[in-house]
Amino acid sequence: MPLILRTLYARLAVGLILLLFAIGLFYVLVNTSLIEQQRHQISQQLHRDLAHDLVMDRNLVREGRLNEEALKQTFHDYMVINPSIEIYLLDLNGKILSFSADPGKVKRKHVSLVPIQGFLMEQEFPILGDDPRSHDRQKAFSVTPIPSAEQAEGYLYVVLQGEEYDAVNAAVREGEIMRLGLLALLMSLILGVLAGLGIFYGLTRRLRELAQRMDRFRSSDFSQFTPVVDGANRSADEIAQLTHTFEQMAARIVTQISALETKDHQRRELVAQVSHDLRTPLASLHGYLETLVIKQADLTPAAQQEYLSIALSHSERLAKLVNSLFELAKLDAKEDLSHQEPFMLAELIQDVVQKYTLPAEAKDLQLFTQCRDGAVFVMGDIGLIERVFENLIENAMAHTSAGDTLTLATECEQDSVLVTVADSGKGIDAEDVPHIFDRFYQGGGTQSDGEHAGLGLAIVKRILALHGSAIEVVSSPQGTKFSFTLARADIGA
Repeated sequence: MPLILRTLYARLAVGLILLLFAIGLFYVLVNTSLIEQQRHQISQQLHRDLAHDLVMDRNLVREGRLNEEALKQTFHDYMVINPSIEIYLLDLNGKILSFSADPGKVKRKHVSLVPIQGFLMEQEFPILGDDPRSHDRQKAFSVTPIPSAEQAEGYLYVVLQGEEYDAVNAAVREGEIMRLGLLALLMSLILGVLAGLGIFYGLTRRLRELAQRMDRFRSSDFSQFTPVVDGANRSADEIAQLTHTFEQMAARIVTQISALETKDHQRRELVAQVSHDLRTPLASLHGYLETLVIKQADLTPAAQQEYLSIALSHSERLAKLVNSLFELAKLDAKEDLSHQEPFMLAELIQDVVQKYTLPAEAKDLQLFTQCRDGAVFVMGDIGLIERVFENLIENAMAHTSAGDTLTLATECEQDSVLVTVADSGKGIDAEDVPHIFDRFYQGGGTQSDGEHAGLGLAIVKRILALHGSAIEVVSSPQGTKFSFTLARADIGA
C-alpha cells in the first residue's frame, strides 16, 4: 500500500474524492437523461398539432384524396425552411411510402404503429416513435391520419427533432454550454471535496490524538498514563467510547504493572528474608550435629543430651517456619473461600482458650473470655478463624509477662460480631505498629528471642481479608488490642 494511504485521513480523503466523482458522473448521466426527456416532452407538447396543421395549411388533401404534388412541394419547402423536422408518408401498416429526406439516409422501411396509436389516443407525453434514419433510435413526433380520421388511408408522420437538429445540438453541447456545465460540475466537486476534507480532518483529529496518546503510552513501557481531564471527550460517539475504553484499559495495565512490580519486590524481599531466617536455624542445627559427630567420644551423656535438645529446638523452629510459609502461600493463592459454614463463635473461642490454658499458666498469664451473646452464629471457615485466634494469642503471649492478662471478647452488632483480643502487656512500640502485619517483620519485643518468624500476623491479616474483614490494632504501654468483625449467619428461626 502506498505510504500516503496508510493514514485513516488519507483513506477517507481518497474515498470522498472517488465518491463525489461517482456522484457527479451519476448526476451528469441522470441529468442528461432527464433533460433529454424534458426536451422531447416540450417539443412534442408545442408541436403536437404540427402534422395536422401541415395537412390543412399546405392543402395536402383535395377532394377527399391526398394531393401528391402538394406533398412533394411540402417536402421540398420544409427541407429548406425548417430542416430540423423530417416528414414521412406512411400507409396504414406503417410502411414508409414517401419522405422529405435523402433516400440514402432512410434506413427503415416500416415505422411501429404502437406509438402512433398512443399519440392519436392522446396518451401522456412524451411518446417516442421510431426514427426512420436509425434502426434503434426513437424521437418525439407529430402524426395525423390522412386524408381524414374517418377515411384514413395513411399517416403524415413528422419527426420533430431530425438529423439536422441532432447535429446542431451536438455542436452546441460541445461548445460553450457544455464547457460551462462541466466547469460548474468541477467547481462543485472541488468545493465538496474541500468541505469534506475539512469535516474529515475535524472528525479524525481526536483519533490522531488518541493514537498519539497510545504511542506515548507504549513508549513509556506501559507505565505512564495521564487520563483526559479537560472535557475533550464529553460527546458519546464511537470515538469518545473508544477513548474511554482505552483509558480504562491503560489504567488497568498501569495498575497491574505496578502490582507486578510490587509483587516482584515482595518476592525478592521474601527470598532474602526466608534465606536469612532459614540460614540461622540450619546453621545452628548443623553446628550442633557436627559437634556431636566430631566430639562424641569426648562428650558426656549429659552434654550429648543437651546438644541434641538444642538441635531439636532449632529443627522445630525450622519446621514451624516452613509450615508458616506454606500456609501463607496457600492463603495468597486463594481468591475467595470455598468452604464456609455457620458456627457458634463463643464455642470456638472456648476451645481455643482451653488449648492455651496450660501454656498461659506456665507463664503465669490469666486468660479471660467475655462473650455477651454465647448463642450467636457467624459465617466463615472455622479452621481458618481458629488459626486467627491461635496466632493472636501466641503474639499476645510473646508481648506479656507474668501477672498480665489476656482477654478474648465478642460484641454483637447489627449484621456482624465485633471480636477483640486484648492483653495488658507492655504494648508495641509506636514505630512498629504500622509494620506488624508485614511479612517477616519482627518488633523489638520479639526480635531477640529467635522463636518467631514474623509471619503470624501476616497470616491473620490474609485470613480475615478472605472473610471480607480488616483487622485493626491499638497499642499503648498499658497493653495492645486487636479487633475485627465477622459476618453474622442467618440460620433461620
